[in-house]
Amino acid sequence: MSKSEINICKPSKEDANKIYELVKSTKVLDVNSEYLYLLQSTHFSDICSIATYEDKVIGFVSGYMIPNEPNTLFIWQVAVDSDFRGNDLARRLIMDIVQRKELNINYLHTTVSPSNNSSIRVFEKVVNHYETEMKSMKFFEASDFVNQHEEEVLYKIGPFKK
Repeated sequence: MSKSEINICKPSKEDANKIYELVKSTKVLDVNSEYLYLLQSTHFSDICSIATYEDKVIGFVSGYMIPNEPNTLFIWQVAVDSDFRGNDLARRLIMDIVQRKELNINYLHTTVSPSNNSSIRVFEKVVNHYETEMKSMKFFEASDFVNQHEEEVLYKIGPFKK
């Protein structure tokens, strides 16, 4: 398998069930309802990205534009199939969204649990690519969650020089 055989694009409604199964298979991400993944792959497809290999969804990034913060993309979930990790897919999926001219994204925000070093490294790669900066601050405490959940640190990346 080569990187050229992996297709990166916007999701469609037909991808929603595969996205749901991918997120569930990670065993570490919060699995949302199937309905949410249908909405993300239709209403929010412009700010989501999938990677496919043959007929399988092997990567997914979801996001939304932050209300009252023009040109700021919030990355919500990043999922990569365990068989395809190490192919720089997470960074490529994020950059696929950031580079969409119609969105005019200048900043990227995301939250990451402190123990999730691989996600932090992905965002550091985005920072290095765009030669910009990343600031972090506490955002959600463990006590903010009803169920057991690690705290979430907010990372603010940008501005992007495209």
